[in-house]
Amino acid sequence: MSTKKTPRTLKKPVFTVITVTLNNLSGLKNTYESVSQQEFTNFEWLVIDGASKDGSADFLKDKKQNTDHEFILRYTSEKDAGIYDAMNKGIKHAFGEYLIFMNAGDTFASPDILKTIEKHTEKQPDFIYGDAFETTKNGGKPIAKTASQYKNMPCGMFTHHQAMIYNHQTLKAIDIHYSTLYTIASDYDFTARFLAKSKKIIYIPKPICIFEHGGISQQNAYTGRREQFLIREKLNMVSPRKNVMIFITQTIAWHLKAHAPWLYKHIKAMVNNRKKQTKSI
Repeated sequence: MSTKKTPRTLKKPVFTVITVTLNNLSGLKNTYESVSQQEFTNFEWLVIDGASKDGSADFLKDKKQNTDHEFILRYTSEKDAGIYDAMNKGIKHAFGEYLIFMNAGDTFASPDILKTIEKHTEKQPDFIYGDAFETTKNGGKPIAKTASQYKNMPCGMFTHHQAMIYNHQTLKAIDIHYSTLYTIASDYDFTARFLAKSKKIIYIPKPICIFEHGGISQQNAYTGRREQFLIREKLNMVSPRKNVMIFITQTIAWHLKAHAPWLYKHIKAMVNNRKKQTKSI
């Protein structure tokens, strides 16, 4: 199927920021404040609310009717079959050239992020990604998370999903959606299949998002690792032996991070230094 790009028009928003939410009004307000502060305004904020009972729909209605923001705000509020079904609804209703998934509570790293990304979209890449910040459970200073190379996808997500930008036209051409078979790792499956069909990929060495700590993937880490294992197996991303080794390595790393963070940071620093030395040779 052809993935030929069409010229940009002024009538079409460059980005659709898709926010999925359910009974998280405080997080939704934080995300709204973040998108409202963006210096680049030719985008739409599309909120897929799963029929929240906490006033989220009233908040969105008020903002849509009474604010003076320059971006487009659209939303739906109805029951869905879960987070990935909601994300698929977002894809279906999006008008933007590029899609960014920013769930309630997640924010952009700074007001100039969309302006920065927009400069790279002129080259019409299939996929753009960058670094991220992650909040801490004790409310301290967000931790910087430098992205690894996208080619490391078999070893797990190379950056936060909120720091990934997908070309909408490419997505339509290859016709993929989030699988509702997985409860945690459908974004991993979605991105792996998308990258397999992507030809032009751009990395921006700058934090794109601030990821809210304590999301569903972190609460169910084992399920996420198990689902990633099954996805690698299904997509034939690595050999069976390497698949097992990746699973074991991920499990050890999770336990070190949870129970011996000082050792985890020390080992990670050693690995990163070794990678830098290898690149310099």
